[in-house]
Amino acid sequence: MKATGTISRPIEILLRIFGLWPGSLHTSFYWIISLVVILIFQYRYIIKNLHSIDLAELMDDMSVIMAYLLLFIKLIIFWFNQRTLNRILAMIVMDWKNIDTDFNASTVASKATLSDYLSKFIIGFHALTATVYSAAIFIIGFFNDKISEESTRPLIIKMDLPFDSDKRLVYEIVMFSQFLHLLLCACLDGTLNALLIALILHVSDQIDILCGWLLEIFPKKEKSAQSTTKKVITTHQKIIVFSKNIENLYSFVMMVQLLSITLITCSLGVILVASIGTPNALVIIIRTLLFYSVMNMEAFTFCFAGEYLSNKSKAIADAAYNSLWYESNSKDNQIILFLIMRSQNQLTLKVGRFMDLTLSRFSDIIKASASYVSVLLAMY
Repeated sequence: MKATGTISRPIEILLRIFGLWPGSLHTSFYWIISLVVILIFQYRYIIKNLHSIDLAELMDDMSVIMAYLLLFIKLIIFWFNQRTLNRILAMIVMDWKNIDTDFNASTVASKATLSDYLSKFIIGFHALTATVYSAAIFIIGFFNDKISEESTRPLIIKMDLPFDSDKRLVYEIVMFSQFLHLLLCACLDGTLNALLIALILHVSDQIDILCGWLLEIFPKKEKSAQSTTKKVITTHQKIIVFSKNIENLYSFVMMVQLLSITLITCSLGVILVASIGTPNALVIIIRTLLFYSVMNMEAFTFCFAGEYLSNKSKAIADAAYNSLWYESNSKDNQIILFLIMRSQNQLTLKVGRFMDLTLSRFSDIIKASASYVSVLLAMY
């Protein structure tokens, strides 16, 4: 299966690399194993140095562990929902093949272009953040004049490795491996977010096509109107099924994301406050803010997708109501009235299937984060 429509080429390539594209499921198993190994080494480091590191460093290490654990859970969820993802991609391919008018083609093409730009931006932002985050480790190591006897040369991801990583050649290999793995993991996280935006944009262009049909089908000859009305109802049902599949795929991913961002925000708040006055305060603050911006960007992506889908679904009822349905026969009138009634039940994305995702939800997260940091600053 090749990328079609709103699924851009970068998303397809990265999904293939991480084993989430149809036909490459076995590759994701190796990524799951690699994440498990890294988490084990990270937890070993925390347990071994629990009583010798300060609070800020502990929170810094725990925030990285939680980020890796979050990515591991996301990959597991997608791995178990591979069939749902395959159905979604197959529906996109079918919708792309069924383009039959110039309006439909221009609508899908515009959304595909927008999806391509957004996917490159999201994935590129995650990759850039991982690069700058790694560079901060090099800067900290460069400006540290004294290293205690108990410490080793700084690693990008702090681990308790089963071998001596302080040797020159071994250290360079470990640092390069950690940077490459961190960069790929950041790209994976960005790909999952970009995929959600691409799927929402596909729903959007299908809604635009449906609204165009609704505004054009009346008045027509009776036979032609019945045929077009049936196509409208079928397309509306496909849109509903498609949005439900997106919710099934991302529901628990979004729940884990929003729950973890609270814990990670607490850790980052402690790091920001405790790093004030330390020799590497500026570098630590920049690195922490980068980490915080990525987490909030992911939360914003999910909340924006839910808000956009909800607002876009209102257009179906408006287009049906504004059509000349009242000039058609009674049978078509009833069908359109039922469509209006069904469209009033807006399409949404739910967190764990019990809470709608909206931009107001994102503002609540930002307010809670700001309140927590302000309390820490007042107490410090």
